[in-house]
Amino acid sequence: MNYLEALSRRYSVKKFNPDFIIPQEALLSILESGKLAASSLGLQPYKILVVESKEMKEKLIPAFYNPSQISTCSHLVVIVSKKLIEENYINGYFNHISEVRNIELGKLDLFKNSINQHVSQKTEDELFNWAEKQSYIVLANLMYAAAIENIDTCPMEGFRQDLIEEILDIDHDREKVTVTLALGYRSEEDHFQHMKKVRKPNEKLFKFI
Repeated sequence: MNYLEALSRRYSVKKFNPDFIIPQEALLSILESGKLAASSLGLQPYKILVVESKEMKEKLIPAFYNPSQISTCSHLVVIVSKKLIEENYINGYFNHISEVRNIELGKLDLFKNSINQHVSQKTEDELFNWAEKQSYIVLANLMYAAAIENIDTCPMEGFRQDLIEEILDIDHDREKVTVTLALGYRSEEDHFQHMKKVRKPNEKLFKFI
């Protein structure tokens, strides 16, 4: 299946088959695609929580306005965006660059100073808005990779953020749940899979200049 066929087959699943669990190898490949997502300045101002235990998924059901996906999916991905880009976070990033690329820290000062300047010029709201945009790039990568792996998904924003953060012990002062993604295999009972995909025609969507 090529990528256009995979994306044409993809839809936002309303009910998964709870008897089918994603193989570990496929799951790790999908998560690796999220890790490899483009990220502004390379900072990756987010973390990815992967809920796989039945017990934890059941705890999270009340946090979702439409719980059918959570109660039937194989795995639930929760993308958490940073509200703050602290100095120690940036220092850790450059220590990692130095280690991975075998570069002396001092040679990275110009890049580090530009990042510090960029961050210092933004308000907390602007930083969080920026971090959320990066998180949605991760979401797109995860959905695309899952489609290639013939694994179904449903991205979800309809949830009680406070409840998810309480259940998953997320520090609300420093980070916030941005979006979630249910993964699994579609149920035969989900009639949405038989509906034709509705998208704008090319002439209304694309403009060549």
